[in-house]
Amino acid sequence: MAAPVDDMFSLCVDPCKVTSSVEVQFIDNIKGKGLFAKRSIKKEETIFIERPLVSSQFLWNSLYKYKACEHCLQSLETAEENARRLSHNPALSLPHPELCRVRPELHQACPQCQVMYCSSECRQAAADQYHRVLCLGPSEEDPDHPINKLKDAWRSVHYPPETSSIMLMAKMVAVVKQAKDKAHWQKLFSHFCSRAANEEEEIAHKLLGEQFRGQLGLLHSLFKEALYDEHLSRWFVPEGFRSLFALVGTNGQGIGTSSLSQWVHACDALELPNQQREQLDSFIDQLYKDIDKETGEFLNCEGSGLYLLQSSCNHSCIPNAEASFPDNNFQLHLNALSDISPGEEICISYLDFCQRDRSRHSRHKILRENYLFVCSCSKCTSQMDELDVTSEEEEGEAEGETEGDEMEDEMTDV
Repeated sequence: MAAPVDDMFSLCVDPCKVTSSVEVQFIDNIKGKGLFAKRSIKKEETIFIERPLVSSQFLWNSLYKYKACEHCLQSLETAEENARRLSHNPALSLPHPELCRVRPELHQACPQCQVMYCSSECRQAAADQYHRVLCLGPSEEDPDHPINKLKDAWRSVHYPPETSSIMLMAKMVAVVKQAKDKAHWQKLFSHFCSRAANEEEEIAHKLLGEQFRGQLGLLHSLFKEALYDEHLSRWFVPEGFRSLFALVGTNGQGIGTSSLSQWVHACDALELPNQQREQLDSFIDQLYKDIDKETGEFLNCEGSGLYLLQSSCNHSCIPNAEASFPDNNFQLHLNALSDISPGEEICISYLDFCQRDRSRHSRHKILRENYLFVCSCSKCTSQMDELDVTSEEEEGEAEGETEGDEMEDEMTDV
């Protein structure tokens, strides 16, 4: 049986603020572990708040100048700066600028490589945990540095919309290399789901795409050149490298941060006279239309992280909880979508809203390809007698019905 939550988290430096509401239990050899309520939980209640063991901004997202704190992924742009860039309107002024919580005067750069942090606390935390290993110093812009070669190789095979980053794997290595108690961190990472070799290869190739199957060897070679450590030799052999791919591919939780979104939520909470409320709502509606026209759906600073407690949540097509990032940083809030009884399993959905509305056959296809399991939730069980509709046919129908609509991705919900 998996370790009780409180025992498991005694291994960490307070990664989760609230663990008295839930516990991790072993279910069976197929589903493995799951997360269960220890008390009654009300709809919309925050079940827990958790920090990741490691996290990393997506590489294309960073290259496209979505400015985020290197440690906590907080958006470094003010809401107004963010809105100006996304709308391509440098003269735009936001009303109620005092509602923006970003504080540029607190931002700090690494004195060696100049990567940016939202605060001295984040800069110090990064230095203490992993950045001394990953800091490139004056070679930050050198394309021939081994870590930059690794980043470039990853970008060449993993295009937007991004779902993972090889730098998440790099940070895992850096954390262990820098740690005094290396066994402690290796034990923490061992709590994440592991896979058989053939499944690991499937996940690795799914992340890269079939057209890049041959690039796995190149990434492995560059990863080893940039980061090899004898204490982690098992992660640097081909099988271990595929295992890391599988780990981040199946356990990495998408993170989305946005100073603009946080400002909008703050505006929504304002108590205003009706006329002022209508004017503000109209302004925000028009702003999002302008952003959609200029930028499309890529609004957030995006990345992924490994969350020890959240990773214990199994999937359901009718989830009773969902993750969000309302603090404009990597702190994950798991919120209840319905009342949850003591002893009830807490499930999230690995599918976005649009995918959950597809047929059982189409949902199963997505879950098999990306997570290598067949869902047996109550919704899937109740639809067992449905005709199988191929994903291609269904997507064709959906395109005809919803052409021009955007797919909302709850994995980066802010």
